Amino acid sequence: MKKLTDSYAENVKMLDSLLRVADNFDMIRKPLAVGKNGDELTFYYVDGFVKDTVMQKLMLSFASLDGITEGAPADDPKACVTAFTDHRVAYVETDITDSLDEMIKMVLSGATLMLGSCFGEYAVVLDTRSYPARDTSEPQTDRVIRGSRDGFVETLVSNTALIRRRIRDTALTMEYVCIGKASKTDAVLCYMSDRADMSYVERMREKLRGIDTDSLTMGHQSLAECLIRTRWYNPFPKIRSTERPDVASAQLYEGSVLILLDNSPEAMVLPTSIFDFMQETNDYYFPPLTGTYIRVVRHIIFALTLFAVPVWYYLINNPDYIPDWLRFMIPAERGNLPIIAQILLVEFIVDGLRMASMNTPDMLSNSLSVVGGLILGDFAVSIGWLIPEVILLMSFIAIANFSQRSYELGYAFKFMRIALLILVGIFGGWGLVAGFALTLVLLATNRTVNGDCSYLYPVIPFNFKAFLAVFFRVKKKDVAVKKNKE
Repeated sequence: MKKLTDSYAENVKMLDSLLRVADNFDMIRKPLAVGKNGDELTFYYVDGFVKDTVMQKLMLSFASLDGITEGAPADDPKACVTAFTDHRVAYVETDITDSLDEMIKMVLSGATLMLGSCFGEYAVVLDTRSYPARDTSEPQTDRVIRGSRDGFVETLVSNTALIRRRIRDTALTMEYVCIGKASKTDAVLCYMSDRADMSYVERMREKLRGIDTDSLTMGHQSLAECLIRTRWYNPFPKIRSTERPDVASAQLYEGSVLILLDNSPEAMVLPTSIFDFMQETNDYYFPPLTGTYIRVVRHIIFALTLFAVPVWYYLINNPDYIPDWLRFMIPAERGNLPIIAQILLVEFIVDGLRMASMNTPDMLSNSLSVVGGLILGDFAVSIGWLIPEVILLMSFIAIANFSQRSYELGYAFKFMRIALLILVGIFGGWGLVAGFALTLVLLATNRTVNGDCSYLYPVIPFNFKAFLAVFFRVKKKDVAVKKNKE
């Protein structure tokens, strides 16, 4: 472990070089004379992170002292810095360190480092950080009709405070982990010590500490790729995340483990099941009957996004299997393009409109998306590219994808729907069966950080009580099963 020297002047010169004070306009070194006997303090901090009013009050209090060594032996650096910190530093978050690496990391993280002429190889870290942050407003992708309107932000301390506000229990544990050689990203492993599976917590702790990477540039996505050896051919999401502190708190009560990252407004929820993605916050802000109805409708509608198009395409190619009362499903005209080409074309058009709306200014995005869809659909039918049945079916699929909030799960179902469609087009009924089997295999073999828990829990292993909770909204305390212990 690298340390400072006993010489105050050499220490200042060393930190000036390591922090490159002369090369960075926002890296500030502020010397301060204390008393009349030649004592001096030197502060290092990043402009933009420090709380100006706090530092101003601290410096005023230090400048009014008679000296740094007041009340402590000047020839004992450890005793001097300890006495000064305990009796002269009027601030709540202080720490004494002799690790040079820790000093550099804390300054670059936004804390203030204080050297003293009698501190020797020791320094005082003042946690005066104040990161730029937005309001804790409700997440755009997970809104509720009733309930709280706050959400996670990019500041780690604010996110932990939002959880602490909801869980006033000493069992709530938040362990700090630093990840990344260059970024040194602050992360928190959060769990309830009396509810979570501690063996799973230990495995996650070791995984986080064993990550070997320079930085987590993409936040939770970068972390997920470090935790899981990604299988590119399996599109199903590996980890569930939430931007709502009420959802995160409820998951902690159920025995889940959370990972919070600085600069990321999300909480990673572990372990993860495919059925977890189908839960919505609104389910629990309504009475059980209403919540159950909403949940059942969501499961049915989203399942149709996977099966409706391939089954319809198979049936119109085999009209003998269609009963008389469903004959209206058979299109009167098939257009100038094959049906399968029309469906794939609409799949790409829908994605194109979605990407265009994401890059369109807010005031125009909704109107342009609607108008663009209507104009494209009308002209496509007029010139014979598409038939009305394809437009109707694919419009339902595009809208039904928004019945759940996971963008990644929506695209996973989209890829499986296209694969099913192509298999049906090539092999007919056997292709449909093979596509269903392929979907089940990918679900069962999806690689996550679940430990001993299956991605298909509570189906594999089967848990009747938890399985009912997938479709029927009951009290959370009735289904607070430690899934990672099953």
